[in-house]
Amino acid sequence: MHQHGYIGRKMRLPQLQNRPAIVIAVFGSSSRAKAALDLFAKRFADEFPGYEPYWAYTSEIIRKKAGLPSLQEILAQVEAAGYRKVVVQPLHIFPGTEYQQMAETCAFFPGLRVFLSETLLHRWDFVKETLTVLEQDFLAPTEGLNLLALHGTPLAADPVNIVYLGLERMVRDLYPNVLAASIEGVPDHEAVLARIHRQGLTAKFHRLRIIPMMYFAGMHAEEDLMGERESWRARLTDMGFAVECSMACSGDVQSFKGLACYPEILRFFIERLRRTLTLAEYF
Repeated sequence: MHQHGYIGRKMRLPQLQNRPAIVIAVFGSSSRAKAALDLFAKRFADEFPGYEPYWAYTSEIIRKKAGLPSLQEILAQVEAAGYRKVVVQPLHIFPGTEYQQMAETCAFFPGLRVFLSETLLHRWDFVKETLTVLEQDFLAPTEGLNLLALHGTPLAADPVNIVYLGLERMVRDLYPNVLAASIEGVPDHEAVLARIHRQGLTAKFHRLRIIPMMYFAGMHAEEDLMGERESWRARLTDMGFAVECSMACSGDVQSFKGLACYPEILRFFIERLRRTLTLAEYF
């Protein structure tokens, strides 16, 4: 059906867009997490002044609570607006189950050529770059022990476990005083805490800094990592550590420091997006 034909005129089809739409896919947005998303939105506006991005949300729970649109719903809006190409940039850290679900949605959405960009830790070079950024918050070996807190997945067969275990091995090989553990799955935090106790690291390192490797360090940081009871901090304090976690402020919102608080991390996401936009020009 041609947009200038009789039926097209009757239906008032939108004018076809020459350039691709941009969709930013995020896990979800609570009132506090919005400040972290606003950091990327501002960086995006500075880097792509001619674009108005669409936002899609991958957490079904948050979508139901806040009435937010899914990726499939946003792609439908994009198509209705006359776009034929779309670049989807996730603000996810690991290419896990949610990323695979996004890939399926993008691959089988009719009427659109969808280009799904990469997550923060999609390549081993990206992992090294991210660790280099986080080094600025590492305690020196003479100051204490650092523990990277990963989200993890409960699914043993999920391919993303390769990235989790590879990152754990990388930090152990690169740094004398950095460990990594997941809230769920591997590297299992119970096993890591047992190794800390078994190796007597409390005698060597009196301070321990937890560094969340999450875009927004919200509920997981407040409850699982730094909560008063049955948290990593409670367990590590019982071992004899003085446990800390860096704080960050965005406007009037104060929270534990997530990856969104590092300007370099936001730049990495912009680089992923810019590369995928370039690819979209040729296909």
